[in-house]
Amino acid sequence: MKIMVTGGLGFIGSAMVRLLIESTDHEVVNVDKISYSSTQGSLAPVASSSRYGFQKCDLADAEAVTTLVDEEVPDVIIHLAAESHVDRSIDGPGEFVQSNIIGTFNLLEAARRLPNLLLFTHVSTDEVFGSLQNYDPLFNEHTRYDPRSPYSATKAASDHLVRAWGETYDLPCVVTNCSNNYGPYQFPEKLIPTMILKASKLDPLPIYGDGGNIRDWLHVDDHVAGLLSVVERGEPGRSYMIGGGCERTNLEVVEQICDLVADRLDDGANRRALIEFVTDRPGHDRRYAVDSTRIQTELGWKPRYRFEDGIAQTVDWYLSNPAWWEPLLNATGAERLGLQGAL
Repeated sequence: MKIMVTGGLGFIGSAMVRLLIESTDHEVVNVDKISYSSTQGSLAPVASSSRYGFQKCDLADAEAVTTLVDEEVPDVIIHLAAESHVDRSIDGPGEFVQSNIIGTFNLLEAARRLPNLLLFTHVSTDEVFGSLQNYDPLFNEHTRYDPRSPYSATKAASDHLVRAWGETYDLPCVVTNCSNNYGPYQFPEKLIPTMILKASKLDPLPIYGDGGNIRDWLHVDDHVAGLLSVVERGEPGRSYMIGGGCERTNLEVVEQICDLVADRLDDGANRRALIEFVTDRPGHDRRYAVDSTRIQTELGWKPRYRFEDGIAQTVDWYLSNPAWWEPLLNATGAERLGLQGAL
């Protein structure tokens, strides 16, 4: 098949492209507008493949999207392009509306022009369902939407657009909702890479609130393997939850990173002492976690990584690849986001 991956220079998108090129015979067209979080180096292992192509395009530009889709005529679209940093959505929600809502609308409208489209796979987040209390059942495909941040609200809106276009225009669509991703090549503003890099330099390790917020952690390689199972075996009109089954508090995650970095660098420093609790993020949801029963029973997917193994692999990758992350960190800085807009 010819598969169009939007946002293929991002964290999950680049993992998706690598998997498709390295493990399948599909042709891949990577569509990315090249924003601050786009990283060309993430595709170095596959960029020379004859089955890989790149097109620069901002999905918020309707004319450009229509022209691109008409020219490429993909069999499958995997829509990953999105603004995804909650703190940035608090400081600047307009960009999230343009990218996540308008961009998805433009892509859906262009996809309607394809006479033989097999599947439009829309990749979303568990954050659209709001916040779980500690003893609530997991989110599933029937959980009502309850977004709490500009980021999750725009992703919820795009989910609704995709489902509506499937029902109204008979577009073959699937929506997936994943839990928190981690792994190599993640942009260094997110929690896990931020804490790895700060711990390696003996910088303070700021944790929002009391550190008790819980996330279900999904290794990015498991996520894209789940997306591939949806592309190859998923049923149009269905939705699928993709989770790692690895719930941890933020404090537990950071403490584990401290111990792993200390073990690798073997310098005798007590990195847990660097942890400090800072003013919580506005609207910070307490817990996310999803029930992946449907995708496991219907499509035969299941996560391979235990969190202990995945986080160790991730720490090792960041400590071994400063040439990848140092330019990104120097360009974006490590300033605190998410308070200015709220205030």
